[in-house]
Amino acid sequence: MSHRTLAADRLVAGYPGAAPVLQGACLTVPPGRRLAVLGANGSGKTTLLRCLSGALRPAAGAVTVDGAPLVHSRGGLRTHRQVVQLVLQDPDDQLFSASVAQDVSFGPLNLGLDDDAVRERVAEALDLLEVRPLAARPTHQLSYGERKRVAIAGAVAMRPCVLLLDEPTAGLDPSAVTGTLAALTRLQEHDSTVVMSTHDVDLALAWADEVAVVAGGTVVQGPPEHLLADDALLRRARLVRPWALRIGARLRDLGLIAEGPLPRDVTELLAALPDRPGVPT
Repeated sequence: MSHRTLAADRLVAGYPGAAPVLQGACLTVPPGRRLAVLGANGSGKTTLLRCLSGALRPAAGAVTVDGAPLVHSRGGLRTHRQVVQLVLQDPDDQLFSASVAQDVSFGPLNLGLDDDAVRERVAEALDLLEVRPLAARPTHQLSYGERKRVAIAGAVAMRPCVLLLDEPTAGLDPSAVTGTLAALTRLQEHDSTVVMSTHDVDLALAWADEVAVVAGGTVVQGPPEHLLADDALLRRARLVRPWALRIGARLRDLGLIAEGPLPRDVTELLAALPDRPGVPT
């Protein structure tokens, strides 16, 4: 499924009564990769995801799948949503059925699938998100973290090629963040391209294969270790360097690690240090 390429070309978008937050934004979602969309609150991350999903029609520019433009008709959007699914930041904006299983089955049922196919998709999605024990539970009795994972399961049951997640770790405790990231890894292994919006630069550096920084209405896209070390870009985006890149840069300035790409996490930092007494490797 993940061979499909989703892209945005020179998007201009915003909301009525306000200036556009996106002003010529371009983005390519690499198939089968982890993409983190970064930016400060109000930068346009959610607007970009809503345009990519078809939920918001841009004032100018185009969203394409494999080069074919998204058509904002009922049929065009229906086709697009079988390829691209968006999970909103607040799970309560998406959960409305009496039980978890009913909620996750909503999308497949609307595709007109038979009962066996729907049950297969629901079971698959519940297993991938590790929420099968919650299948019969009313959605209003779930914790916030459980509601987030059930909302993702509802999107996964559609078997999209591209899954767009708006701040999926926001408001979660560390254990729930770890569980959510593990679930996203399983989704990628299950042949979905995963896109996550966040303002957490440390999370983006550790998780993403590629990042897209939203700043000044445009998007700059590239490798995490390069873009998240670009202080001028980060200032424009109202972000700061991840801690691993700050420490790595300082160690390089002190001559303790070699030139080249900076370490992205603790393991890489320790591996980059010289083998000398008192310095763990």
